[in-house]
Amino acid sequence: MSDYGDEGGYGQDEPDDTFYEPEEVAEDFAPDGEVDEDEIEARAAAENGEDKVVVSGDPNQVQKPSSDADKKIPDDKRTTTPYLTKYERARVLGTRALQLSMNAPSLVDLEGETDPLQIAIKELNQKKIPLIIRRYLPDGWYEDWTVEELL
Repeated sequence: MSDYGDEGGYGQDEPDDTFYEPEEVAEDFAPDGEVDEDEIEARAAAENGEDKVVVSGDPNQVQKPSSDADKKIPDDKRTTTPYLTKYERARVLGTRALQLSMNAPSLVDLEGETDPLQIAIKELNQKKIPLIIRRYLPDGWYEDWTVEELL
């Protein structure tokens, strides 16, 4: 006996094996039999893997580059500050200390120092760290700064 009485309970129904398949898709047909030639061409191009690109505006306008390698801002047109932020400093010191701990050659006189972080700090103070900092801008472009250039 179930909690739902003798009428049958949950799971007692026979499964419905009926599968309904739509005969027509309403989106494919324009109202009143109108045919939109542009829509037909766009769908055909999409099926063939072609994309129609409509370019509007000033044709002399500078277009954005297609690859990431083309998005580098030249050194003479950089706009970000020439100061090393505390986050960049932490990242540079950590990266360089890791390199030094993996037996990378030191670029400063060690003077008996064995701690990789202290050696990295000494290299940073003497501006000898051979790393490049890449700063990404909100529009996808980026600027490259060497550690020697940053104050």
